[in-house]
Amino acid sequence: MDVGFILAVAVLGWGLSLVTYRPLALRLGWPMGAWQHTRPGRTLAVGAASMALAALYALARAYAGYGTSAMAIMVLGLAWAVFWTGFLRVGAQSALLLAPGAALLLLVRWLA
Repeated sequence: MDVGFILAVAVLGWGLSLVTYRPLALRLGWPMGAWQHTRPGRTLAVGAASMALAALYALARAYAGYGTSAMAIMVLGLAWAVFWTGFLRVGAQSALLLAPGAALLLLVRWLA
């Protein structure tokens, strides 16, 4: 089991979900949490930082010769974001807690 791979997919998906939720919620009339409504910059920063970390991890894997798994991180991360945002809607806001925690675990796993 490749824990780093799984964490990278989750971090990328949750980060992308955070970045895209507010525009989708405004357009489709979905409810937003307090941070999504009053502090959109913070939500965007958490999502973008999570996505950047996952992308760097995928690039490091590609550089190490695991190009297929690096591309899979990107594709599965996108699929995870679509699921998390599209099907969970309000539950997608839980990514505010899950993305930073998973990103921290990914960073610790990567550096260890």
